[in-house]
Amino acid sequence: MAKRNEVKEDKRTKNKLPSGSYRVQVFDYVDENKKKHYKSFTAPTRKEAEFLALQWRNNRENEIADITVYDAVSRYIDSKRGVLSPSTIRGYEAVQRNYFIGRFGAINLKKGLDNTTIQIWVSDISKKISPKTVRNAHGLLSSTLEMFVPDFRLKTTLPAKKKPDLYTPSDEDIKKLLTHIKGKELEIAVLLAAFGPLRRGEICALTSDDVSGNIVSVSKSMVMGADKEWHIKQPKTFGSYRKIEFPDFVIQLIQEIDGKLVNATPDQITHRFQRAIKSAGLPSFRFHDLRHYAASIMHAIGVPDQYIMQRGGWQTDNVMKNVYRNIIDIESAKQNKKILKHFESITRNITR
Repeated sequence: MAKRNEVKEDKRTKNKLPSGSYRVQVFDYVDENKKKHYKSFTAPTRKEAEFLALQWRNNRENEIADITVYDAVSRYIDSKRGVLSPSTIRGYEAVQRNYFIGRFGAINLKKGLDNTTIQIWVSDISKKISPKTVRNAHGLLSSTLEMFVPDFRLKTTLPAKKKPDLYTPSDEDIKKLLTHIKGKELEIAVLLAAFGPLRRGEICALTSDDVSGNIVSVSKSMVMGADKEWHIKQPKTFGSYRKIEFPDFVIQLIQEIDGKLVNATPDQITHRFQRAIKSAGLPSFRFHDLRHYAASIMHAIGVPDQYIMQRGGWQTDNVMKNVYRNIIDIESAKQNKKILKHFESITRNITR
């Protein structure tokens, strides 16, 4: 009787369908976007629908009763393979291999896991890895718990975030780099990233069919699949679909190309780029930092945030502001001079 009441409390709707059948919906899980999902059961009568729902819930609870933390994370990852990008899945699997093994991974999800155990786990891994990696591991655990034991309330103290020490290249850095790689295939990749700004995977997926006049259409990306092979896929987010207008000198370099604009994989671009900046005598920075450069320059010359987001394919304003809008050192120095000059003008005629 208690179980029957439990199903009635959990279900969101129970009504007679136009066909004459009855439907019962039972709470299933909460996804990473905090959206609730329900399991639907349909039968000729209300009692039969309720019985199917109760049977499913009992089976589900029995299945979860003896599952370990490691196995629960595995099932969560498997359930997301069809909807998340291969790179995201690979990241989850790497986190699982590194931080959900041993004693913590063997804990029974429903019988042995509590907030004290989780806090000890977080404190232990925090001694070895960065706060960002700790948060990634904790986030994977949180999503797993929301799927399998939605009533569990996480109360964990996480390590404070650290501001990443990233170097954003200046205009002079970009000029020096482009001079060094002039005439090489890498030049096209750098131009598309620094003036697009396009991601590595987006650049590697572009073909001559994506170029019309001065407009480059971004609608796909090259990503590594579970088979360790590179595949052309749709972008991860809707905002990544965009049309970008490039200056004439960039279009002139690519308009004669028939087929792929860059015959390289994302990893090959990274390796070639690192060799190029080292041989050019430039400060160490990543290929991805060319996107930082583009966002910072657009911000410095007064381009409104919504246009920076649109051009770069950033889905949220927070992502762009917190990660990509770095203040370039040279530009910062210029602005500081303006500030000091203004303050000096105010006090110039004051007698001391």
